[in-house]
Amino acid sequence: MKARPGIAGVGCAVPSRILTNADLEKLVDTSDEWITARTGIKERRILREDEDPAELGIAAARGAIEHAGLDPTEIDFLITATNVPEMLVPGSSPFICEGLKIKKEIPFFDLIAGCTGFVYALKVAADLVSAGSYENVLVVGLEALSRFTDWQDRSTCVLFGDGAGAVVVRKMPPGRGILASCLAADSSKWSLLRIDAGGVKTPASVQTVERRQHYLKMAGSEVFKSAVQMMEETTEKALKEAQLTKYEIDWVVPHQANLRIITALAKRLDIPMEKVIVNIDRYANTSTASIPIALREAVDDGRIQPGDVVVLSAFGAGVTYGSIVLRW
Repeated sequence: MKARPGIAGVGCAVPSRILTNADLEKLVDTSDEWITARTGIKERRILREDEDPAELGIAAARGAIEHAGLDPTEIDFLITATNVPEMLVPGSSPFICEGLKIKKEIPFFDLIAGCTGFVYALKVAADLVSAGSYENVLVVGLEALSRFTDWQDRSTCVLFGDGAGAVVVRKMPPGRGILASCLAADSSKWSLLRIDAGGVKTPASVQTVERRQHYLKMAGSEVFKSAVQMMEETTEKALKEAQLTKYEIDWVVPHQANLRIITALAKRLDIPMEKVIVNIDRYANTSTASIPIALREAVDDGRIQPGDVVVLSAFGAGVTYGSIVLRW
């Protein structure tokens, strides 16, 4: 049995500041009951103004490297999945690399694929390892979406939180590792999740700031319908490639976007919620960081055990979506 690439270590980091639904009641016309019923969120972690988002990525990366039993100097490739980087140029990856003090010139790049970015990056990392080009690839999901959240828009400001998650991808012992994957996208739905200004299409100006075009916009009902269908589709295709049935799944670790999306996905896959890792109530939607944060918690508390079949599935801006099936 050949050695497959897989997740050898996982880490996460979140800000210390907690913003509860009760806190949001003081900012916009909303309530704890309204937010909980529609999203499943009770609180989220938010960076303070003087905190550097890259520090979260560095902390999560250190945790993953330590969990894998490695030293930072053994990492030979870095991929950072993020929606809005530390700086538009040069991105987030160089700051994480600097913070880890790797002390060698490893290649790195940022990957932008919406909330599916972590799943996309994990697939890229696995392919790099499979090709024999690199031995230990670090994947970091890093988000500070609170800084692009319109705190006057009650439909979106309740949804997002900040955080980082990371994994080390390397060849695993026989029988373990990534079994199959399915990545997909539908460009016709690009407008469902977006930030209208700040890029080269609509550069920042006094007018774009006045029009509040630098904040996240979302078509909520359309996102719900698309997300459930697309995550189900890619999960079933990945399972088929892995020659497994949905009844052989031990755990599903979905992107934590909305509890109603998660429960609808579980119902369509005919998987009990007891097999689904959920922490959206405490962290809200941390985008590319949500899956590795949930994964680390489930490993730490003993739910995910060696040999378990685990499905990672996500949906995000673009519109991108994808699922990965692995044996832990």
